[in-house]
Amino acid sequence: MTLTNHTPSTPREGPAEPFKRAVVGCLRAMAARPELDVSFVVDKPGYIQASEPGALRLPEPPRRLSARDATVLRGQADSAALRLACHDARLHQKIMPHGETGRAVFDALEQTRVECIGARRMVGVAQNLHAALDDRYQRAGLASVRSRDDAPLADALALLAREHFTGQPPPESARAVVDLWRDVIRARLGGDRLAKLTGALEDQRGFARIVRAILEDLDLAEKGDDRLDEDEDESDENPETDNSDADGEGEQQESFDPLKSERVEEAEEAAPDLQGEVESGPPGETPDDLAPGDSEEPSGARRAPPPNALPAGLEYRAYAPQFDETVSAEDLCDSEELERLRAYLDKQLQNLSAVVARLANRLQRRLMAQQNRAWEFDLEEGMLDPARLTRVIIDSQTPLSFKREKDADFRDTVVTLLIDNSGSMRGRPITVAATCADILARTLERCGVKVEILGFTTRAWKGGQAREAWLAAGKPPNPGRLNDLRHIVYKAADAPWRRSRKNLGLMMREGLLKENIDGEALDWAYKRLLGRHEQRKILMMISDGAPVDDSTLSVNSGHYLEKHLRQMIAQIESQGRVELLAIGIGHDVTRYYSRALTIVDAEELGGAMTEKLAELFADTQTPRCGGR
Repeated sequence: MTLTNHTPSTPREGPAEPFKRAVVGCLRAMAARPELDVSFVVDKPGYIQASEPGALRLPEPPRRLSARDATVLRGQADSAALRLACHDARLHQKIMPHGETGRAVFDALEQTRVECIGARRMVGVAQNLHAALDDRYQRAGLASVRSRDDAPLADALALLAREHFTGQPPPESARAVVDLWRDVIRARLGGDRLAKLTGALEDQRGFARIVRAILEDLDLAEKGDDRLDEDEDESDENPETDNSDADGEGEQQESFDPLKSERVEEAEEAAPDLQGEVESGPPGETPDDLAPGDSEEPSGARRAPPPNALPAGLEYRAYAPQFDETVSAEDLCDSEELERLRAYLDKQLQNLSAVVARLANRLQRRLMAQQNRAWEFDLEEGMLDPARLTRVIIDSQTPLSFKREKDADFRDTVVTLLIDNSGSMRGRPITVAATCADILARTLERCGVKVEILGFTTRAWKGGQAREAWLAAGKPPNPGRLNDLRHIVYKAADAPWRRSRKNLGLMMREGLLKENIDGEALDWAYKRLLGRHEQRKILMMISDGAPVDDSTLSVNSGHYLEKHLRQMIAQIESQGRVELLAIGIGHDVTRYYSRALTIVDAEELGGAMTEKLAELFADTQTPRCGGR
């Protein structure tokens, strides 16, 4: 007789677990944060700061880990560790420039600074960071950029600075971006600015002062901004301030000083031998357009909200509205390109489409369940009523009887989805937003609800023809909005979904996404809704940040666009003719809108949109609008 041992065996760990432990150990050692909570999550192209303090999330390595995959993940972890060790978040946030492009350059150069500190000390870290950068730019598709309008200035300047600090050339995937800007940047800055940056590499405040001068040279920041000097004065008067901050520069810099390359080497030795594996991981997907340095500071983290009213005599206005345009998606590119872009959109989010479709079907079932199927009988026209045909048989003089189904309340509804088409939405957020809008439009159309899909951006970066007209007029003070609006109709409310489906692919077009002026976009969408005949009108705003236009903010009061947005929201909500709600992607919209939801990750957008719409349609107490 054979005896069988039924003792339960210990579960076997995955092949990547030893490698993950080595990466986490190295990260904690470099950051001098032994208590740091590090987790691995799926489909995260680059590290991001978790929502709770003292936590960090890294992308889950593929099941079949190649040598390149391992190096990229090490580089992402090293970048996060250096950010924690060598960066004062409080100082950085306090002296952040106002304009979107200026903030992007400021963030990119600061991340380059902390990474180059590690790269100059440790050869292994330098190689890891280079691989992570190359992977990031490959995912962003910047190797195919041919125009300076499509090449991010922040990335070009950061890569040029990195080249100057370490002697390493830009990654192959980003070389086109650097080449497009190299001569322009050198002509505007000269060689002394970058040389001074090198000397201040390990002094964040001194480095920031030189970066501020660079931004002024590039017309990306106002001259005479004394916030940095004020901060230094406060630090001199209160020397204990920097030391009391757990994220302060001084403590972090000291904790990083004793770090030696042996830590990295030990961690690499603890990982399995990966050099022989050449299996590639799963195909990459379009990433968020966040640099590693951007992720620690959420896009919604802004200064305290200003009052709603603009100063007397400075009411909001557009300097040259004749250059604005409202255009259909079909008019911005030809049909063949729209088909190609739509195919690209479908390919990018095959998995997400299935998830959102399930959510949308659930919404459809909930809506259909709310239909109180009632009929009107004995009508002179409509559908023939077979139940009353017996009367005709009995008496041939009796006229035929017809019936008609009564419409459910929610069928007399129109929904507008207003999508932020700014540059900060590029990558994963805009792809998810386009797919969710597409699937929800199809779902609501099945339920008899009209849907309109709109987008808003500008025609140019840093002002277009409006700014040129202002310059030609001698730069009159307080000119108002100084950029040319571009409002895009992806799907009109009366257009069937099958005819508009390909239009949403336009959001994938390189160079479309520029700056965002939310207040006027909200006003535009609101007025379109007021012209509709439906009894109930719903406007849903999807955005990932506050309104930003560098050209306008550089010559008007600091919160000019934000104050106008608050005015528009207050006007729409007080009139009560349209139900307004907003969803913020990584951006706190609850401080603007009374009915709002903030999500951390773009992946949550589909669920948030369906749940919010379901809540609205289930709310039978909501007053119907439009005077009917």
